[in-house]
Order: sequence, then C-alpha cells, then structure tokens
Amino acid sequence: MSPRAACRLEALGFPEVFDYAPGKVDWLAHNRPMEGEQAQPATAGRVAREDAVTCRLQDRIGPLRERMERGPYGFALVTTAGGVLLGRVRRSALGDDPDARAEDVMESGPATVRPHTPAAALAKRLAEQGLTTAIVTTPEGHLIGVARREQLEPSGEVSG
Repeated sequence: MSPRAACRLEALGFPEVFDYAPGKVDWLAHNRPMEGEQAQPATAGRVAREDAVTCRLQDRIGPLRERMERGPYGFALVTTAGGVLLGRVRRSALGDDPDARAEDVMESGPATVRPHTPAAALAKRLAEQGLTTAIVTTPEGHLIGVARREQLEPSGEVSG
C-alpha cells in the first residue's frame, strides 16, 4: 500500500496501519496472515506442519537415526540455528557409521515451495511426480514446515 493510502486509513480511524513496501506477494510468501475475500483458499503454508525432525550440520547420525525413527517422515531437515534450511538427510542415506555427521550424508538444497503456493495446485504437482510431501520455506530459506499431499488435496483437512 502506498504511504498516501496508509495515511488515509489512519485518518479514517484504523488503529494499526502498516506500509509494507515489498508488496502483497512478498507478504504471502512469508506466510503472513490474510484477511478478506481471498483469505480462504488453502495454501502450502497454511497446511504445513512443524513436525519434521530437524538437525544441525554437526549432529551425529547415531542419535539422529533414533529421532528419525520416531519422526513422521523418512527424512530429517538440516537447518541453521536461525532456521534456514540447508539440506535433507534421507533415512536411506544414513549408512552404518553412527559417528558420521549430518553434513556428510545430507543432500544440499532440497526442492522447496513457498507458503503462498495454492494447495490444490501443489497437491496435483506432487501427485504427478509421485511425491507425498513438500518442504515449505520463505524466500530467504527459513523453514516453515512440511506439507503432506493428502492435506493439500481439496478433501484433505487443513490444519496449521
């Protein structure tokens, strides 16, 4: 919104008005809340769950394997302390050395989607590729969560 529009809203008595210069798409790409007529469509960010096992580059495979066995997915996500996604460790890549580090077995830069991606379109894309999950991140790579295909489909249950 322009500064002029923000001033007008303030003059009309709106208590909290913000001039978000990057724009609407950037707002949605950061999984910010939506209001109004178009706020209802399900998106990857609304469906994404924060239940993935995460680890750091230096984490040892032995303890990580145990956490992954209790986790909901066949992978763990490697992040920085600030939550930026660096890679994915697949269960099948763990190997036999419990002292190996996550960075030794991870795949760098896994494919991700933005939170404003329409749920139905993403479900279709995942189905066409034979995939069941999508990793959701902001444009800067901050992990939001993992979206499951069955939750993205129109009959799926949308949960946050």
